[in-house]
Amino acid sequence: MTGSLQIKNNKYYLVLNLYRNGKRKVKWINTDLPVKGNKTKAQKLLREALKQYEEEQQHWQELENSPSLMPFAEAVQKWYEYKTAGFQRHIDEITCQGYETLIRLHIIPYFTNKGYRLCDINKQNLQAFINEKATRGKIDGSGGLSGITLRKVKSIINMTLTYYESEGVIDRNPCRFLNLPPKERHEAKFFTMSQVEELLENLLKNNEPLYPLIRVTALYGLRRSEALGLCWDCVNFEAETFTIRRSVTKVSKLVAKDKTKNESSRRSFPMTAEIKKLFEDLKKQQRKDKRFYGNTYFDNDYVFRWEDGRPFSPDYVSQKFPKLLKEYGLPRIRFHELRHSAASNLLSMGFTLKDVQEWLGHADIQTTANIYGHLDAKRKIDMAYALSATENKKEASEPSEIASAPSLEQAS
Repeated sequence: MTGSLQIKNNKYYLVLNLYRNGKRKVKWINTDLPVKGNKTKAQKLLREALKQYEEEQQHWQELENSPSLMPFAEAVQKWYEYKTAGFQRHIDEITCQGYETLIRLHIIPYFTNKGYRLCDINKQNLQAFINEKATRGKIDGSGGLSGITLRKVKSIINMTLTYYESEGVIDRNPCRFLNLPPKERHEAKFFTMSQVEELLENLLKNNEPLYPLIRVTALYGLRRSEALGLCWDCVNFEAETFTIRRSVTKVSKLVAKDKTKNESSRRSFPMTAEIKKLFEDLKKQQRKDKRFYGNTYFDNDYVFRWEDGRPFSPDYVSQKFPKLLKEYGLPRIRFHELRHSAASNLLSMGFTLKDVQEWLGHADIQTTANIYGHLDAKRKIDMAYALSATENKKEASEPSEIASAPSLEQAS
């Protein structure tokens, strides 16, 4: 296999000469590297690309005689490696981790145990797989996988089979015709304003390290990833605002991203006087901590962290939160449901779904309505009473036909 660097629109492109079944195919890959000062990087990318495609070509040569006899578990693993490697990778790191976890925990063990080959896969054995996972798919044996998880598992299998169908290894993809159980509608739990205040009072009284994080999350309805990704360069003390533009997430390993879930998630908030003081106190304390720990301090720009500078991990926050609620005698909710609490309290105060959509950073108002529409009851009741009062006033101002008609005595 050969390849070269080419320049197009002032950017480097990799041009690879690929061979499959004796036929030559030229593939252009945009490196997104400007020409100036990036030749060495582009040459390295070319070497990596040639190595990847040589390995892929070798793989297909090995399976050239009977690729469909490959074990299905191996076929899924090879698809995943192909999908997430080098220049084929167009998916987010967190999505990759999700794929890897579902493949490792659910798909590979089941199909390895069954001994199915790629050519054996049909609608019937795929449906049997879905049915079993729906009833007893959880690793701890406590029941079936949720409708959402099953759809993710099916998606992985579907993409795998579509790939091998496109390569001519199998005739058709039987995954398209599977029946899945309906998605469960998760009823969001939330705290009232008084419960939020009680939680914060207890956290402050007990000098809980997570207090600043929980207070900011509860007030602004942040996602866990947004709160943990908040850095000091996003806090503007002069303008008294802070901006959400980074995130920290974890499936199997920690991923810090210089972007939010979507474009609408990137938003700015005003700092109340109390929150500004909280941020100022945190900043002062972190300076003291840095001096105290010296060279052992984990220097970084994250707002929420331990005394030694280590940022709070997503797992710790989620696991510690319910323990704190139990300690303080409060109902159990998930950390994410502090976000629901902020939304429900805003609605109860008379703010609209559009207001809540913008506050939470939802991509569209339909998402907000699907989750919180049923909580908008107070405003709807007020609307009904307003319409009713208008109608009653109208009726009172109009003389009724019965009242204006002559009586029998008058008629006689």
